[in-house]
Amino acid sequence: MPALVIGLLLLALLLAGIWVTFGLLGMAVTLVVAGIVGWVADRLVPGELPYGWLGAIVAGLLGSWLGSLLLGPVGPSAGGIPVLPALVGAVILAFAYDVLHKRLSRARP
Repeated sequence: MPALVIGLLLLALLLAGIWVTFGLLGMAVTLVVAGIVGWVADRLVPGELPYGWLGAIVAGLLGSWLGSLLLGPVGPSAGGIPVLPALVGAVILAFAYDVLHKRLSRARP
């Protein structure tokens, strides 16, 4: 009987470990896809997003949200991010940042 309890406990720990691993792997894939989408948007829009790759990841994640609101979940999806709407949203965000940054830098003496 104790061997059965220990076996079930080990099985539960193994399943919990698999769930955590896939959860972390999914999050890592999502961040990589968001970074690539943000980087592509940064290359398409004149100017430069702040904070390098961190800014690209944020632009990709927020662009995914904005693009999905505007276009819906159209096209292929990678890592839980619909790629085409995310790219459209990230380009809009990068363009808006570039315009606001230029406008604010002109206002400063």
